[in-house]
Amino acid sequence: MNKVLLTGRLTRDPELRSLASGSSVATFAVATNEFRGNGKERAEYHNVVVWDRLAQVCGQYLGKGQQVAIEGRLQTRQWDDDRGARHWKTEVVATSVEMLSGRRKRDYEAETLATQPEADPSAISPNEAAEVGVMTMADAPADETATADDDDEQVLVLA
Repeated sequence: MNKVLLTGRLTRDPELRSLASGSSVATFAVATNEFRGNGKERAEYHNVVVWDRLAQVCGQYLGKGQQVAIEGRLQTRQWDDDRGARHWKTEVVATSVEMLSGRRKRDYEAETLATQPEADPSAISPNEAAEVGVMTMADAPADETATADDDDEQVLVLA
């Protein structure tokens, strides 16, 4: 079985591209921490690839430093460069991405105002939030284990 579950923070903003075929692809890296027995921790970096609609959503809502949970599979690609040297790259092809630390509410408001000047400067309406899968911590089911650092924190579930 080829299944990967990661929880970590983005090391950079996702890079979103559109292919000639019309498909979208987003790439980004996630840093995870390994805690060793002697009290030290070591960072590990994982390249992540996301396709189609999930790629578009990741490109729009994810940013450097945000904590995410990723589910997917490992894929290794190989190719020969112009000099004939063989290269390998192993990456996680994500099928599900869950935002664990959302942007602040004011960031979404600023984005909404920038794209729709006539929009009301108040928070995202419940209908708009439902369209993109945004839930506040108050809307989360009681059995969720995630906690918010402050009341303005939001969780975005991308699937």
